[in-house]
Amino acid sequence: MKRLFLSLVGLVLLVAVGSQLWYLVQVVQLRDHNPQDTAFMERARQHGPVQYQWRDYEQIANDLKRAVLISEDAHFVEHMGFDWRGIRHAIERNEEAGRPVAGGSTITQQLAKNLFLNSDRSYVRKAQEAVIAAMLELTLSKRRILELYLNTAQWGNRVFGAEAAARHYFGTNAGGLSGTQAAQLAVMLPRPSYYDLRGTTDYVQQRTQWIEKQLSLVAIPPNGNR
Repeated sequence: MKRLFLSLVGLVLLVAVGSQLWYLVQVVQLRDHNPQDTAFMERARQHGPVQYQWRDYEQIANDLKRAVLISEDAHFVEHMGFDWRGIRHAIERNEEAGRPVAGGSTITQQLAKNLFLNSDRSYVRKAQEAVIAAMLELTLSKRRILELYLNTAQWGNRVFGAEAAARHYFGTNAGGLSGTQAAQLAVMLPRPSYYDLRGTTDYVQQRTQWIEKQLSLVAIPPNGNR
Protein backbone atom coordinates (compact mmCIF):
# COMPACT_ATOMS: atom_id res chain seq x y z
CA MET A 1 0.00 0.00 0.00
CA LYS A 2 2.82 2.39 0.89
CA ARG A 3 4.57 1.62 -2.39
CA LEU A 4 1.35 2.30 -4.30
CA PHE A 5 0.92 5.61 -2.48
CA LEU A 6 4.48 6.68 -3.28
CA SER A 7 3.98 5.68 -6.91
CA LEU A 8 0.85 7.81 -7.16
CA VAL A 9 2.61 10.78 -5.55
CA GLY A 10 5.50 10.36 -7.98
CA LEU A 11 3.09 10.23 -10.92
CA VAL A 12 1.33 13.40 -9.79
CA LEU A 13 4.65 15.21 -9.42
CA LEU A 14 5.77 14.00 -12.84
CA VAL A 15 2.57 15.29 -14.46
CA ALA A 16 2.91 18.62 -12.64
CA VAL A 17 6.51 19.09 -13.73
CA GLY A 18 5.64 18.04 -17.28
CA SER A 19 2.83 20.59 -17.51
CA GLN A 20 5.13 23.39 -16.37
CA LEU A 21 7.75 22.38 -18.92
CA TRP A 22 5.06 22.54 -21.60
CA TYR A 23 4.19 26.11 -20.57
CA LEU A 24 7.87 27.05 -20.50
CA VAL A 25 8.39 25.78 -24.05
CA GLN A 26 5.39 27.80 -25.24
CA VAL A 27 6.73 30.94 -23.53
CA VAL A 28 10.22 30.54 -24.99
CA GLN A 29 8.72 30.23 -28.47
CA LEU A 30 7.05 33.62 -27.98
CA ARG A 31 10.44 35.31 -28.22
CA ASP A 32 10.47 34.83 -31.98
CA HIS A 33 6.96 33.71 -32.93
CA ASN A 34 3.69 35.63 -32.76
CA PRO A 35 0.73 33.64 -31.40
CA GLN A 36 -1.85 32.63 -33.96
CA ASP A 37 -4.37 31.73 -31.29
CA THR A 38 -5.01 32.00 -27.54
CA ALA A 39 -7.10 30.12 -24.99
CA PHE A 40 -9.65 32.95 -24.93
CA MET A 41 -9.88 33.05 -28.74
CA GLU A 42 -10.51 29.29 -28.86
CA ARG A 43 -13.48 29.65 -26.52
CA ALA A 44 -14.79 32.69 -28.40
CA ARG A 45 -14.77 30.75 -31.69
CA GLN A 46 -17.40 28.43 -30.26
CA HIS A 47 -19.83 31.34 -30.69
CA GLY A 48 -18.71 32.65 -34.08
CA PRO A 49 -15.76 33.99 -36.07
CA VAL A 50 -13.08 35.97 -34.23
CA GLN A 51 -11.69 39.36 -35.29
CA TYR A 52 -7.92 39.26 -34.87
CA GLN A 53 -5.00 40.67 -36.83
CA TRP A 54 -1.43 40.95 -35.53
CA ARG A 55 0.35 44.31 -35.51
CA ASP A 56 4.00 44.78 -34.57
CA TYR A 57 4.86 47.06 -31.65
CA GLU A 58 5.87 49.94 -33.91
CA GLN A 59 2.54 49.72 -35.75
CA ILE A 60 0.49 50.40 -32.62
CA ALA A 61 -0.15 53.98 -31.51
CA ASN A 62 2.06 55.02 -28.61
CA ASP A 63 -0.95 56.67 -26.98
CA LEU A 64 -2.65 53.27 -26.76
CA LYS A 65 0.43 51.80 -25.07
CA ARG A 66 0.44 54.67 -22.59
CA ALA A 67 -3.32 54.51 -21.99
CA VAL A 68 -3.24 50.78 -21.31
CA LEU A 69 -0.40 51.18 -18.83
CA ILE A 70 -2.27 53.97 -17.03
CA SER A 71 -5.47 51.95 -16.87
CA GLU A 72 -4.17 48.44 -16.26
CA ASP A 73 -0.64 48.50 -14.82
CA ALA A 74 0.92 51.81 -13.81
CA HIS A 75 4.11 50.13 -12.51
CA PHE A 76 4.60 47.80 -15.49
CA VAL A 77 8.12 48.97 -16.37
CA GLU A 78 9.24 48.65 -12.73
CA HIS A 79 7.95 45.32 -11.45
CA MET A 80 8.88 41.72 -12.30
CA GLY A 81 5.39 40.51 -13.08
CA PHE A 82 3.73 41.23 -9.73
CA ASP A 83 2.75 44.67 -8.45
CA TRP A 84 2.61 44.17 -4.68
CA ARG A 85 1.43 47.74 -4.15
CA GLY A 86 -1.41 47.14 -6.60
CA ILE A 87 -2.31 43.84 -4.96
CA ARG A 88 -2.41 45.44 -1.51
CA HIS A 89 -4.55 48.28 -2.85
CA ALA A 90 -6.94 45.79 -4.50
CA ILE A 91 -7.30 43.87 -1.23
CA GLU A 92 -8.11 47.08 0.62
CA ARG A 93 -10.70 48.10 -1.99
CA ASN A 94 -12.32 44.66 -1.88
CA GLU A 95 -12.50 44.75 1.92
CA GLU A 96 -14.07 48.20 1.86
CA ALA A 97 -16.64 47.15 -0.73
CA GLY A 98 -17.35 43.80 0.91
CA ARG A 99 -17.04 42.09 -2.46
CA PRO A 100 -14.47 41.67 -5.27
CA VAL A 101 -14.22 45.00 -7.12
CA ALA A 102 -10.49 45.01 -7.95
CA GLY A 103 -8.11 42.28 -9.03
CA GLY A 104 -4.64 43.75 -8.85
CA SER A 105 -3.38 41.65 -11.77
CA THR A 106 -0.51 43.08 -13.79
CA ILE A 107 -0.36 43.11 -17.58
CA THR A 108 2.02 40.15 -17.38
CA GLN A 109 -0.45 38.16 -15.30
CA GLN A 110 -3.30 39.08 -17.65
CA LEU A 111 -1.20 37.99 -20.63
CA ALA A 112 -0.54 34.62 -18.97
CA LYS A 113 -4.27 34.17 -18.45
CA ASN A 114 -5.22 35.32 -21.95
CA LEU A 115 -2.72 33.07 -23.69
CA PHE A 116 -3.09 29.83 -21.78
CA LEU A 117 -5.78 29.81 -19.09
CA ASN A 118 -9.34 30.98 -18.39
CA SER A 119 -11.22 33.52 -16.29
CA ASP A 120 -11.99 31.20 -13.35
CA ARG A 121 -11.27 32.71 -9.92
CA SER A 122 -9.92 29.52 -8.34
CA TYR A 123 -6.68 29.47 -6.34
CA VAL A 124 -5.30 26.76 -8.64
CA ARG A 125 -5.77 28.96 -11.71
CA LYS A 126 -4.27 31.98 -9.97
CA ALA A 127 -1.25 29.91 -8.91
CA GLN A 128 -0.72 28.69 -12.47
CA GLU A 129 -1.09 32.25 -13.73
CA ALA A 130 1.62 33.38 -11.32
CA VAL A 131 4.01 30.67 -12.51
CA ILE A 132 3.48 31.55 -16.18
CA ALA A 133 3.82 35.28 -15.41
CA ALA A 134 7.22 34.59 -13.84
CA MET A 135 8.23 32.62 -16.93
CA LEU A 136 7.18 35.51 -19.18
CA GLU A 137 9.14 38.08 -17.18
CA LEU A 138 12.28 35.93 -17.07
CA THR A 139 12.14 35.04 -20.77
CA LEU A 140 10.80 38.12 -22.59
CA SER A 141 11.52 41.86 -22.60
CA LYS A 142 8.98 44.36 -21.30
CA ARG A 143 8.51 45.58 -24.86
CA ARG A 144 7.67 42.08 -26.06
CA ILE A 145 5.28 41.42 -23.18
CA LEU A 146 3.40 44.66 -23.91
CA GLU A 147 3.36 43.88 -27.64
CA LEU A 148 1.88 40.44 -26.97
CA TYR A 149 -0.69 41.85 -24.56
CA LEU A 150 -1.88 44.57 -26.94
CA ASN A 151 -2.32 41.98 -29.68
CA THR A 152 -4.15 39.32 -27.67
CA ALA A 153 -6.28 41.28 -25.16
CA GLN A 154 -10.02 40.96 -25.65
CA TRP A 155 -11.68 44.23 -26.62
CA GLY A 156 -15.23 43.15 -27.36
CA ASN A 157 -17.42 40.22 -28.39
CA ARG A 158 -14.95 38.04 -30.32
CA VAL A 159 -12.73 41.13 -30.86
CA PHE A 160 -9.08 40.52 -29.98
CA GLY A 161 -6.07 42.80 -30.25
CA ALA A 162 -5.49 46.47 -30.87
CA GLU A 163 -5.89 46.28 -34.65
CA ALA A 164 -9.28 44.57 -34.53
CA ALA A 165 -10.43 46.92 -31.76
CA ALA A 166 -9.41 50.05 -33.67
CA ARG A 167 -11.28 48.87 -36.77
CA HIS A 168 -14.32 47.62 -34.83
CA TYR A 169 -14.92 50.79 -32.81
CA PHE A 170 -13.35 53.62 -34.81
CA GLY A 171 -12.86 52.43 -38.40
CA THR A 172 -9.11 53.05 -38.28
CA ASN A 173 -5.97 50.99 -37.73
CA ALA A 174 -4.02 50.48 -34.51
CA GLY A 175 -1.43 53.05 -35.53
CA GLY A 176 -3.99 55.73 -36.37
CA LEU A 177 -5.74 55.93 -33.01
CA SER A 178 -6.07 59.38 -31.48
CA GLY A 179 -5.37 60.04 -27.82
CA THR A 180 -9.08 60.05 -27.02
CA GLN A 181 -9.71 56.82 -28.91
CA ALA A 182 -6.74 55.13 -27.25
CA ALA A 183 -7.92 56.20 -23.80
CA GLN A 184 -11.43 54.91 -24.48
CA LEU A 185 -10.12 51.51 -25.57
CA ALA A 186 -8.06 51.29 -22.39
CA VAL A 187 -11.13 52.00 -20.26
CA MET A 188 -12.99 49.14 -21.92
CA LEU A 189 -10.42 46.45 -21.13
CA PRO A 190 -11.82 45.21 -17.79
CA ARG A 191 -15.31 44.62 -19.27
CA PRO A 192 -14.92 44.43 -23.06
CA SER A 193 -18.05 42.46 -23.92
CA TYR A 194 -20.20 44.64 -21.65
CA TYR A 195 -19.05 47.89 -23.24
CA ASP A 196 -19.21 46.40 -26.73
CA LEU A 197 -22.93 45.80 -26.21
CA ARG A 198 -23.72 48.76 -23.95
CA GLY A 199 -21.69 51.41 -25.75
CA THR A 200 -20.15 54.50 -24.19
CA THR A 201 -21.39 55.20 -20.66
CA ASP A 202 -20.88 58.21 -18.41
CA TYR A 203 -18.17 56.29 -16.58
CA VAL A 204 -16.36 55.51 -19.84
CA GLN A 205 -16.45 59.16 -20.88
CA GLN A 206 -15.18 60.43 -17.52
CA ARG A 207 -12.47 57.79 -17.24
CA THR A 208 -11.42 58.42 -20.86
CA GLN A 209 -10.93 62.12 -20.16
CA TRP A 210 -8.89 61.38 -17.04
CA ILE A 211 -6.59 58.91 -18.83
CA GLU A 212 -6.13 61.24 -21.80
CA LYS A 213 -4.83 63.95 -19.47
CA GLN A 214 -2.16 61.57 -18.15
CA LEU A 215 -0.82 60.34 -21.50
CA SER A 216 2.13 62.72 -21.73
CA LEU A 217 3.35 61.66 -18.28
CA VAL A 218 3.82 57.95 -19.01
CA ALA A 219 7.01 56.26 -20.23
CA ILE A 220 6.67 53.19 -22.44
CA PRO A 221 9.17 50.53 -23.55
CA PRO A 222 10.92 51.97 -26.63
CA ASN A 223 10.77 50.55 -30.16
CA GLY A 224 13.63 48.24 -30.97
CA ASN A 225 14.67 44.64 -30.42
CA ARG A 226 12.31 42.26 -28.72
